[in-house]
Amino acid sequence: MEYIVEVVLENKPAARDPVGSTIQKDLMAKQGFDMVTNVRTGQYLRIYINAQSEKNAEEIVEKMCNDLRIFNPVTQNLTVLNVKTK
Repeated sequence: MEYIVEVVLENKPAARDPVGSTIQKDLMAKQGFDMVTNVRTGQYLRIYINAQSEKNAEEIVEKMCNDLRIFNPVTQNLTVLNVKTK
């Protein structure tokens, strides 16, 4: 069966996030959104995969992301948001 696995890769709280800092500064300085206290950026992945079950699809995607270094576990967190059938 084909599944869609949605994954978010986020920088860990202690990791630098220059893109998030730039967005926050722009919001505060140029747009007047000085109530914004922090902005963190990340990546969103939607992976289509054939697997035996939802659990199997999630396990394959997590292994793939780790083995292929799609994310850096030292500076990023990987979260599987959703696994659903296509």
